[in-house]
Amino acid sequence: MTDLAIFYEHPSWFVPLFAALDRAGVAYSATPIGDHVFDPAATGVPAHVVFNRVAMSSFLRETEHPIFYAQALFGQFEGLGARVVNGTRALAIDASKARQLSLIAALGLQAPATRVVHRAADLVGAAADLRFPVVVKADIGGAGAGIVKYDAPAELAAAVADRSTPAGINGVTLVQEYSPRRGGKITRVETLAGKFLYAIDIESSGDTFDLCPADACAVGRPAISMTRVEPPPEMIAAAERIAQAAHLDVGGMEYLIDDRDGTARFFDINALSNFVADPVNVLGWDPHDDLVAYLQSVIAETKAS
Repeated sequence: MTDLAIFYEHPSWFVPLFAALDRAGVAYSATPIGDHVFDPAATGVPAHVVFNRVAMSSFLRETEHPIFYAQALFGQFEGLGARVVNGTRALAIDASKARQLSLIAALGLQAPATRVVHRAADLVGAAADLRFPVVVKADIGGAGAGIVKYDAPAELAAAVADRSTPAGINGVTLVQEYSPRRGGKITRVETLAGKFLYAIDIESSGDTFDLCPADACAVGRPAISMTRVEPPPEMIAAAERIAQAAHLDVGGMEYLIDDRDGTARFFDINALSNFVADPVNVLGWDPHDDLVAYLQSVIAETKAS
């Protein structure tokens, strides 16, 4: 049995991770999850440690995406005693913006005002007490997919009538107050083992919802700029609380400063964390090395137990 088994979906996103593992001499297997099958009566696991690298945006690339399959697969491994990094509890948060917002609220933190529905016909009524503009977004999204802005109630009502509002793959939809980003930017805080790793400001000149900072997200979307920042201590502490409550071994939280009132609002929790594009120039170091060191510590702890 190898030390580490990585299950991933995108064919090229994890080249930097594999390179860092090779540099460190870690024994690992890398398995594309797209054509994977498993026996629910099996009694073995593929490695001492399993690493979940399934992207929520996978539904954009494959109709038969692995998001729900991954929940069953990693549940199987956990039931057999495997240590799954970003396991089923983290995956449950990653795979639902509604759950993310519930967790943020439970921690006493601020998020954009939101209503959750499961029928498009209920969107207009759900938005009645929200300030417009609003955005309608799918519960499971990625890279800004499935988000549409509506400037007035009549515009939303017309979209509902012609059935053009976003529809998510799990039948859950959010309608949310549009929070204008102060300075046109958001801040993404990356954590590892529940602790602050780094943060970047991501800025776009356009009103895009796709502010993914990784190399793999860069094709076909407005240009963005990224700058390493040191958030206020209270925002770092808040991000760490989110990571720990969401059981994220590695993950990123995004917040913005609402230009209407200056409130810091968290709006996304992301368990994929493929890290920033060109990290040496943006950060001055490569966080993949930190991730590999963490994985090595988890492997050692698991093998010793």
